[in-house]
Amino acid sequence: MGAQKTKHDEPITSVLTGPLVWRAADLKEQDWLFRLDDACLKEIDSAVLHHKRHRLPIEMLDAKRFDMPCCQIVMSKVRDALVSGCGFALVDRLPMDRLSQEDAKLSYWLLSSMISRPVAQKLDGTMIYDVQDTGKKAVAGSGVRPDKTNIDLTFHNDNSYNNPMPDFVGLLCLKPAKRGGVSRVMSFETAHNALLKSHPDVLPRLYEPFIFDRQREHLDEDPPTISEPVFENNGGLTARLGIHQVRNGYEMQTSGMDDATRAAISSLEKVFADPDLQFHFTMTAGQFQYVNNKVIGHSRTEFEDFEELENRRHLIRLWMRDVGDRSYTG
Repeated sequence: MGAQKTKHDEPITSVLTGPLVWRAADLKEQDWLFRLDDACLKEIDSAVLHHKRHRLPIEMLDAKRFDMPCCQIVMSKVRDALVSGCGFALVDRLPMDRLSQEDAKLSYWLLSSMISRPVAQKLDGTMIYDVQDTGKKAVAGSGVRPDKTNIDLTFHNDNSYNNPMPDFVGLLCLKPAKRGGVSRVMSFETAHNALLKSHPDVLPRLYEPFIFDRQREHLDEDPPTISEPVFENNGGLTARLGIHQVRNGYEMQTSGMDDATRAAISSLEKVFADPDLQFHFTMTAGQFQYVNNKVIGHSRTEFEDFEELENRRHLIRLWMRDVGDRSYTG
């Protein structure tokens, strides 16, 4: 007898509706853009001054220890957008003309902590993660994450190749690229509806396991790949997607992809290429974005960097999750 199917295996076959079903043309600025007003900036200045006098590692700081009621109001609205709205947000902006990079990281940490609890992004416990091009190549089994390159990143959610996935992902822009590096977001519910309309034959395969390269971010005794479905039906749609890691995962297997797997990935790529489903924006220094990681795919275009090291593209990433342990393995 075969394994009994669970609700997670059952594909959603009806058209999804609600605030997460959006196309780029549907979105209004008030859906996704949130501004730090003068009152917020004064609170940030006070927090930075307090930290200079009472230093602790940023990772030890609790936003509740700081008197920042105006910032709390703004970040509560950001969380509402992530949980009950379009699923992503851009916050404008930290005053980089008067904040050092460390001051900006501190401020970003405190504001993000008002949304959810920051957690580790690597086995070594790294919580504040630098997104920069290292010049290395993200080939199968190398452990080089695509965010450490300048390549075009396909739509994905963070840590799709391991467990647990973060609930929210934040990115602070310290330095933008010389050219390119445009942020893109897409609703997985909208993508699912598009697949249901144009490629319904591949949907059942997307609810079955795919092999993911774990990017060498696992314990020594654990296997280098995991097997998980792209879509799950949890009473609503959640997604786990990293086409780069899936391709590398199958490359690491002797059998390779079968025709059904290849067709499912190809159909996903066709849907992701539809410009009407993608919302684009370019972050400038001091701005930061958030996504609800299990329902919104994010990506960025290929970029060209400055030659001077001090001017090169530099983003700071946070992962946030309120359940489990704060370690990478949860």
